[in-house]
Amino acid sequence: MKRISNSSFSFSLGDFRLRAEKASLSIEDGRKSVQDGGVPNGWVPGAVSASGDIELDATAMAILAEEAAAKGSWQGIEPVDLQFYAKGTKEEENVEAFGCLLNLKDIMDYDPTSDKKATVKIGFEVTSPNFVKINGIPYLDPARVEGLTD
Repeated sequence: MKRISNSSFSFSLGDFRLRAEKASLSIEDGRKSVQDGGVPNGWVPGAVSASGDIELDATAMAILAEEAAAKGSWQGIEPVDLQFYAKGTKEEENVEAFGCLLNLKDIMDYDPTSDKKATVKIGFEVTSPNFVKINGIPYLDPARVEGLTD
């Protein structure tokens, strides 16, 4: 049976289907327990955020550079939706992050002794109330985002 591995993932950045050398997405969830008299007694919601990094090689970076040129600057690129997808024989994983604001992080990491492909690291932060979906299931409770616009 074919299982999902790191090399199984495909990646879309907005309308662009790119090959990411490496990608990560982390969620910070500020929910925490409350106490009465020093004893845990329920919980309260807190702020949430999601961010991550994508490493692109020169080929993928050239595609993104065309978008930046069309917008007049790297900062001119509007927030985009990201999708990470993989499928095995019986497994499937689909992670979506919405309204991701891109920012160039490590634009040069040069080591003349390395045998690895050169990459650029792009950071992103989720800005949409649609936030993140994991296998089609929203991370946020729909009641939390009711009335928010995207």
